[in-house]
Amino acid sequence: MTDTTIRTNTDVVLIGAGIMSATLGVLLKELQPDIKIEIYERLDIAAAESSDAWNNAGTGHSAFCELNYTPESQDGSIDPKKAISIAESFEVSRQFWSYLVQNNCAPSPENFIKSIPHLSFVWGDKNVEYLKKRFDVLSQNPLFKDMAFSTDVEQLKKWMPLVMEGRKDTDKVAATTMDMGTDVNFGELTRRMFDYLSQQDGVTIHYNHEVRKLKQLKDKSWRIKIKDLASDQKRKVYTKFVFIGAGGGSLPLLEKADIPEGKGFGGFPVSGQWLKCINPEVIAKHQAKVYGKASVGAPPMSVPHIDSRMIDGEKALLFGPFAGFSTRFLKNGSYSDLPFSIKKDNIIPMIAAGIKNIPLTKYLIEQVRQSPKDRMNALKEYVPSARSKDWVIERAGQRVQVIKKDEKEGGILEFGTEVINSADGSLAVLLGASPGASTAVSIMVDLLGRCFKDKLETPEWQEKLKVMIPSYGQTLNDNPDLLEEIRKNTSSVLKLNA
Repeated sequence: MTDTTIRTNTDVVLIGAGIMSATLGVLLKELQPDIKIEIYERLDIAAAESSDAWNNAGTGHSAFCELNYTPESQDGSIDPKKAISIAESFEVSRQFWSYLVQNNCAPSPENFIKSIPHLSFVWGDKNVEYLKKRFDVLSQNPLFKDMAFSTDVEQLKKWMPLVMEGRKDTDKVAATTMDMGTDVNFGELTRRMFDYLSQQDGVTIHYNHEVRKLKQLKDKSWRIKIKDLASDQKRKVYTKFVFIGAGGGSLPLLEKADIPEGKGFGGFPVSGQWLKCINPEVIAKHQAKVYGKASVGAPPMSVPHIDSRMIDGEKALLFGPFAGFSTRFLKNGSYSDLPFSIKKDNIIPMIAAGIKNIPLTKYLIEQVRQSPKDRMNALKEYVPSARSKDWVIERAGQRVQVIKKDEKEGGILEFGTEVINSADGSLAVLLGASPGASTAVSIMVDLLGRCFKDKLETPEWQEKLKVMIPSYGQTLNDNPDLLEEIRKNTSSVLKLNA
């Protein structure tokens, strides 16, 4: 029988057409114009999973309003390290996106990023005290110097009229605001980057193609077996480097790659839903992203927020997300994803992490059992005047939280993103969830240092990176003058409030 398998050779294979692959693809193509890249996506369009506007919070997780990034220690002190790190990374992303706009790689910035205030909102004596301590700590840092805090009801009515509508003036409430916050449509941004890549010599993008197997050969290169889901055509691709940025689909592919560094990793899927407003009058009343405090045991993706968005050119208003449990690793995945991901090397870490995260399990069970009335009651904590007839359920994205081996505890559940790469740098895999998309540029630059170290150290790559990211090699959180200059420039290019 004739072998009709298509065989190709390339320098780089990117698996998954989301924000991570798009970012890495553009970085590599700009740094080395003659590089050959092949991109494979199992769906028929780019950014249809985690990067899609309906599946992603879109806050541009800059840590301005997300309270889970500033945990309170047992002694009552606030730890700002994670918030500062994420805010710094978001400034890096803004610089890279500005470069894309200036070089016509992602034109019309207003289509993917807009200015919108970021607010944190709490009620009750203990939470108000926490928010004030958080403000006192963060506002000392240049990244957060423009943050404002208030417990004055009249001021809060100006900041977020819909949230304060119908609330008693005697309620103990507080809020912080950062007017330079943004709303990012990562789906639109991702598709613009892939449009740019598709026009470059040496880059090919294949949709409706599913990676079935990965195997490292003796010369350290990789052979990847792929199936065209539309025609059943089989492919074999030989490449020097593989990046797996397939969202929830990354873990099964990491297991197929069978690298020592990937042993012991598991995943815990968390699904989500939004309440979406369908009343234009209500939508028009709110122009902010207002985040509250998460319930005990809630994963970061489930921090409640009442969120003004621009999606496909129209203003939208969302509340949630409400978490749930599904054994799927992708919104378009299979119910067998979780059971098939359990292997000999990760079963102990997964069991150990499960035992140590009983509050999360309890929280997810409570979320799954919620009635429409329960969801409306949760919404009314943020919008007291909300009416059920103005809101409908919208399915949100699927996230997979990372579980990994731990010598002391057997296994731990990680809330965040993690890059795993082979010792030889020939394969890298991104696992995890929030704040992924917003920090994609920093994550991918770090990946270059792991997997393209020799090239990254060359004068040519160093010089080009400084063109794409002017602050490259420097920190902004301790350099107010540079930060001000960078923010002024990126705000101008991206058409944002300075």
